[in-house]
Amino acid sequence: MPFVVVEMWEGRTVDQKRNLVKAITQAMVEHAGCKPDHLHVVIHDTPKDSWGRNGVLGIDMEEK
Repeated sequence: MPFVVVEMWEGRTVDQKRNLVKAITQAMVEHAGCKPDHLHVVIHDTPKDSWGRNGVLGIDMEEK
């Protein structure tokens, strides 16, 4: 039972998440030989005020 976890900042639409889950599933089938009905994909939406990099919270980082 393959299990893929995606950690990302919140803010994507449901359609974006649908497309992401579909693309991850297709990639796992093609490249890892997974059966789609056995694959689990979990998306963890994390608020930018709960994620830091290089000592800075996401809400304080410049968007580029």
